[in-house]
Amino acid sequence: MSFRGDILKDQTRLLHKLHRCSRSRSLRATKLLHAFTITMGCISSQTTFIYNNIVSMYASLGELPVARKLFDHMPRRTVVSYNTVISAYSRFGYVEEAWEMFSEMRGTCGYDPTQFTFGGLLSCETFDTCKGVQLHALVVKNGFFFADAFVGTALLGLYGRKGLLEEAVCVFEDIPCKSLVTWNSMLTLLGHYGLVESSVFLFRELMRAEAALSECSFVGVLSGFSCNQDMDFGEQIHGLVLKLGFDYQVSVVNSLINMYVKCAGICSAEKMFKEVSVRDVVTWNTIIGATSRSERPEGALGHFSKMLAGGVLPNSTTYVGLINCCTSLAIPFLGGWIHAKVIRCAFGFDVFVGSALVDFYAKCDNLEGAYLCFHEIKGRNVVSWNALISGYSNKCPSTSMFLLQEMLQLSYQPNEFSFSTVLKSSLALELQQLHSLIMRMGYQNNEFVLSSLITSYAKNGLISDALAFVTASDSPLLTVPFNISAAIYNRTGQYDETLKLLSLLEQPDSLSWNIVIAACARNNYHEEVFELFKQMNMFDIYPDNYTFVSLLSVCTKRCNLALGSSVHGLIIKTDFNCWDLFVHNILIDMYGKCGNIESSVKIFDSMTNRNLITWTALISALGLNGYAHKALERFREMVLLGFKPDSVALNGVLTACRHGGLVREGMELFRQMKMSYRVQPEMQHYHNVVDLLAKCGHAKEAENIIAGMPFPPNAIIWRSLLECSKRNGTIMDQATNYVDMNTRLIDMLP
Repeated sequence: MSFRGDILKDQTRLLHKLHRCSRSRSLRATKLLHAFTITMGCISSQTTFIYNNIVSMYASLGELPVARKLFDHMPRRTVVSYNTVISAYSRFGYVEEAWEMFSEMRGTCGYDPTQFTFGGLLSCETFDTCKGVQLHALVVKNGFFFADAFVGTALLGLYGRKGLLEEAVCVFEDIPCKSLVTWNSMLTLLGHYGLVESSVFLFRELMRAEAALSECSFVGVLSGFSCNQDMDFGEQIHGLVLKLGFDYQVSVVNSLINMYVKCAGICSAEKMFKEVSVRDVVTWNTIIGATSRSERPEGALGHFSKMLAGGVLPNSTTYVGLINCCTSLAIPFLGGWIHAKVIRCAFGFDVFVGSALVDFYAKCDNLEGAYLCFHEIKGRNVVSWNALISGYSNKCPSTSMFLLQEMLQLSYQPNEFSFSTVLKSSLALELQQLHSLIMRMGYQNNEFVLSSLITSYAKNGLISDALAFVTASDSPLLTVPFNISAAIYNRTGQYDETLKLLSLLEQPDSLSWNIVIAACARNNYHEEVFELFKQMNMFDIYPDNYTFVSLLSVCTKRCNLALGSSVHGLIIKTDFNCWDLFVHNILIDMYGKCGNIESSVKIFDSMTNRNLITWTALISALGLNGYAHKALERFREMVLLGFKPDSVALNGVLTACRHGGLVREGMELFRQMKMSYRVQPEMQHYHNVVDLLAKCGHAKEAENIIAGMPFPPNAIIWRSLLECSKRNGTIMDQATNYVDMNTRLIDMLP
């Protein structure tokens, strides 16, 4: 009895120590428990159980070799023993070792795998798809889909990680008894791939199933919302969060703020941020990061001050957002202040913080600072190298090429951004070397790199080489390289080639259509412009401000008020975002040249933001339609507001004076061109002044102006003077001879 009592006492002590060790989760405690187990000897009823737990503890602490050694020396192994080791190997990414144990378990030992065996293998991040399909077959064969949702959920996760969305959906549908984890996994997967409508539909199905929603359900469905069109769904989810009381779950709050950032902008996100009652470092990082990327990046610094005042300690992500804020503001001393805080918190060695610092110093033209920060980074990655290369490419292109070579020598793999950065500043000889390297590394078909190659060849004057990428390629055209090639054709006047390119493109985007439409507009193919516009709409490509500018320019050239008004109506109906300054300006010009000055003035008066082109368009429109005095008033108003008139603006107001016969005002403006506005008169300015003087009977003054021109007068100027002389009954020999000579030359033309 005493012997049995001692065994029970030792067994109780052992279980007590196991319980304490599992709670402390330290390597020292695990080793002490292991040693105590060895000294106690074999307790047949508990040995396997104890050893399984010790193996699991060693594995959870990252001591896989020790765990495997203990497993190999176990006197007796069970399915649980194998599952423990398989799960440990899978968790740390040792796929081959996990698969080997699985094979041994089934083959040598003859154990049937359980749901935990499959779950352990399938949860491995690097598990092979082929092996996953084999396990899928075994799962179906052994009926684990019907036992519980554990294996099915793990299999769904595997297909999702591999991008096999269709297979993942099939697995989800095949699971008869779905757990909340299964639903949440599918919601997260759909959100990850941006399938918003599908994820919302699934979320509604989950609610109809009367399952208790968890915070992961909301996080999963919100993860896919990314644009303004998703805002309605987002607000509905927000309302449900408030109704069910999940607004006190910080992960849900963070997802909502992130959703507002992506779908509605920083204002809505900040409003949400102020309303929430729970915040953690992720909440602060989300709002700081979003603010640093907004039009008011300085707001990130205010949030940072409040974060510190609230007792929340910043992490590396916080400092990345703050450094990006300083980069946007381009204030060196502010970035230096943040850098000092980074050093004090020992984040300077972090690869993300370090890369952000390199980018900051490079964009502030402090290449020495960028270089020093780069060498402080531990565990540099391709982002760090790209930040440094990008900085040097703007100021010292040869160094950026050297850095790319050094990157390769140190066994870092450059990506498309590395090549594109170096390409934008490379010379012709370096360009050919880079092209060879790009082909050797298999990036020649990368859309980003190919676009940079075409641009670089064109910039170096190698136009035929640039266009050869399009003409010599047998593969389907990629959109961005097409757009660049089409732009090159446009610049070289080959508009027909641009149209041919569009017919070869499988999926043209709005920029592709805009390039071709603009090419036709510039080449006066007016009918084709609107035909292409119709085709663009048929392909469900929405027009933008560039499209409308091309359409309005055609209406202006044709003086077609009805067509121009129709385009104006379409702009109003289509999208408020199309109302940029450029569109406003061309509308003023179009209405002015089509004779509807009231509309020009109305559009001008409705604008809150105007530039010199806006004023010039209105002044020209007023002058063209006979409102010379109003044009002059607007010109003086423009100057009083601080706009300095350029050559075009002065030509517009001189034209107005010419049409209105304002000799004194016109001559005063002409004298002020050089003295006050520092603008050298060009041929068009001289023509306006000569024509103004000639029409008002000041032939002698007009002749003096012509005599003082720094370049020979053209036929238009002589004709203005000649018509004046005829009206006054005098013929000027010089003007007559010039016009007669030009007339004879025209008659001789075939």
